[in-house]
Amino acid sequence: MTTTYAALLRGINVGGHRKVPMAELRSVLEDLGLRNVRTHLQSGNAVFTTDDDAPAEEELTTAVEDAIEKRFGFRVDCLVRDAEYLAAVVDACPFPAAELEGKQLHVMYFSEPVGPERFAALDQAAFLPEEFRLGDRALYLYAPEGLGRSKLGEALNRPALFKGIVVTSRNWNTVVKLAEMTRDQPGPH
Repeated sequence: MTTTYAALLRGINVGGHRKVPMAELRSVLEDLGLRNVRTHLQSGNAVFTTDDDAPAEEELTTAVEDAIEKRFGFRVDCLVRDAEYLAAVVDACPFPAAELEGKQLHVMYFSEPVGPERFAALDQAAFLPEEFRLGDRALYLYAPEGLGRSKLGEALNRPALFKGIVVTSRNWNTVVKLAEMTRDQPGPH
């Protein structure tokens, strides 16, 4: 039996900085003994399988971060999540995803649970019609004009808001694609 995971790398291949070619990322992951490695887009999304007795998500995260640093000479924050979690994030979406464009809906994945107290100073009503809702180690952001024009997205991107945790965002199209890729991964699950 195997378990399928996705690795979500934060802040690579943006504006020509922290370049991690996807072919080399696949090689790094394969060198860790991970199998059936595939990548999605150039923004640091990889899917792979492990034996069921493989390390937990946190240990896999550290192994991936260490291997990337060794190979490329810089540290990249990473989150590793299993197929079940990724499917649950899609299923739990509090917004009508089927009625929205992928650019209008985003998920911020967190390295640990985040409670509403973290957002107490944020006046959500001031950002309407944009809004967000919390999920399991995730935040769903509805930005009708897209993230590039989102005032709420900008407010949520303040480093002080998530001090001490790793956060990485994906648009809804990528969220769904990663859930599909982990579900459709070759081999028994």
